Amino acid sequence: MGRLWLVRHSQASFLQENYDKLSELGEAQSRLLGEYWVRHKMHFDRVCSGPCVRQKDTAKIVADNYRKAGLDFPAPVIVNELDEYSGEAVLKWALPGLLGRDAGIRKLHQAFADSRDPAERRKTFQKLFEAVIGQWVNGEISPEGVESWSAFSARVHRGFKTFLSAGGQGERLAIFTSGGPIALAVQRALDLSPQNTLRVSWMAQNCSYSEFIFSRERFTMSTFNSFPHLDDLSMQTYR
Repeated sequence: MGRLWLVRHSQASFLQENYDKLSELGEAQSRLLGEYWVRHKMHFDRVCSGPCVRQKDTAKIVADNYRKAGLDFPAPVIVNELDEYSGEAVLKWALPGLLGRDAGIRKLHQAFADSRDPAERRKTFQKLFEAVIGQWVNGEISPEGVESWSAFSARVHRGFKTFLSAGGQGERLAIFTSGGPIALAVQRALDLSPQNTLRVSWMAQNCSYSEFIFSRERFTMSTFNSFPHLDDLSMQTYR
């Protein structure tokens, strides 16, 4: 049996011009993960990352800690299929129309617009985002030029299959990706509905990891959303 660790990227630059960049806190979260794995002598046979900067940089910082300790860490292979879904594109395309016809979305959007405190802005944005993405998952909105939930799911599962099947039996693997692909791995292990899979994606903290056991016939979950390296509450974030 092989063992797979799926790592959600560390905190990115939420509500900034370039979201796809680790924040200072995100960089610190990544270092803590690397230091924790080094202390526990975690060994990996192969590592991959999705193509986003926030995913690749999380892996890079972890790898840097291994090198500083004189330990090997496989060079991450980039697997484009393990990119996150285009949530920002869905929101940008769908929001104008939803504001005109959906009172619930208008209320959530107004709460976000009225918020000033950073923590409150994160909270109100997340509620708005969840409501819009939930409609996308259900197929109630289909943004032109944006992949559907089913297409996203097929892409990610294809990426998992390609990476997992590329090596030998009994390997220890790590994948640095985002909440959506991690939720799809949980869906595969637990046979969840699309909406329950989406709910799982909201639960994964930045720089947390989930462990799976796999073979050609089996894919089961051992742990979900673990973050023992982030024992300080100030280091724990969702966005």
